[in-house]
Amino acid sequence: MKITNLLRLALRAIQRNKMRSFLTMLGIIIGVGSVIAMIAIGEGSKQSIQSQIKGMGSNMITIRPSSNVIGGARIDNTSVQSLSEQDVKAVQNQSEYINAVSPMVSSRGQAINGPYNSSTTLQGVYPEYLFIRAWPLQEGISFTNQDLKSAAKICLIGQTVLNNLFPDGEEVLGKNIRFKKIPFKIIGVLSKKGENTFGQDQDDVILTPVTTVQKRILSTTYYQTIFASAVNENATDKASLEIQKMLRISHKIQKGMDDDFTVRTQAELISTFSSTSRTLTVLLTVIAGISLIVGGIGIMNIMYVSVTERTKEIGLRMSLGARGIDILMQFLIEAIMISITGGLIGVILGISATKLVTYFMNWPTLITQSSVLLSFLVCFVTGVFFGYYPALKASRLNPIEALRYE
Repeated sequence: MKITNLLRLALRAIQRNKMRSFLTMLGIIIGVGSVIAMIAIGEGSKQSIQSQIKGMGSNMITIRPSSNVIGGARIDNTSVQSLSEQDVKAVQNQSEYINAVSPMVSSRGQAINGPYNSSTTLQGVYPEYLFIRAWPLQEGISFTNQDLKSAAKICLIGQTVLNNLFPDGEEVLGKNIRFKKIPFKIIGVLSKKGENTFGQDQDDVILTPVTTVQKRILSTTYYQTIFASAVNENATDKASLEIQKMLRISHKIQKGMDDDFTVRTQAELISTFSSTSRTLTVLLTVIAGISLIVGGIGIMNIMYVSVTERTKEIGLRMSLGARGIDILMQFLIEAIMISITGGLIGVILGISATKLVTYFMNWPTLITQSSVLLSFLVCFVTGVFFGYYPALKASRLNPIEALRYE
């Protein structure tokens, strides 16, 4: 029998029982819609995390003090003063894979401009910090090495600080603000960065020469963090190992002893967060996929009912010359059509749900072509797998017994 005739028969059978067919599709619709929405949310989250981390500087390497054991007591890393100017010079001058270095010290406090104030963070850095973080200026200029030497009281402000201290939108370059009673002249405004992967506002910051914070705020000579930039993304692992070896020598750490510092690359952060996001996506997709199995069982159940209801019709067709394969294909195509139609509605539902999530909840989402194609493939396989056994039962009916069936 021609495939077009089989399709016509299957469509007619579905139309005869519209509500029953729709309810049978419902499991497939919910399953496919859920799978597409979950994959879109997972992929969107992963891409957003990677984008945010790369926005912090894709080649960036971070060096921080680590906890250590002194006199039998483990000292917290915030109390460890293990990073010094000597370390910065070693990384700056001896590393083959590093093209920029900047130490950092920071202090939390109130920034004040007339009647306006803002609780923010003052970070002391090198001019190279902006290059390492891939952070351009919106306006103004950066400070120089001469400003470092003189511990100049100048600063660059982030967008959040700008909005809090200058809500009237006035010109800020050349204006003075105070931080812990010390005046700082604004020479530049940083471009907007937004929140980082950990939900922290990157624009709520004031940058100034590192020597200014060390001498005028903290009265210290050590660094809290050292940032470095590898020559390219592919060199970050080599640069990380190179830094580790240099600092072990600089800190006179004996073989077998733990480091008193940690070295982290952006690639490690991307890998960690992507792995977590991928695990959650798989978990949610598996849960959503259970609906597809339930939908498939529903298709099998309704096809068995359909075979039972149409036993006499099957017997009549066989007596008129229909072969077992024709009966098999008729019911199999009907099951596939139910599954594919449910899949199509599910795709529309999944895409619509994803758009609504993005619109109302402002979550990053990414609908991939592969997820849609995969959903259709799963629907087809579901229709074949769960529709085959009822169709096989129909094809094996005895024509004479089928005609006698009441």
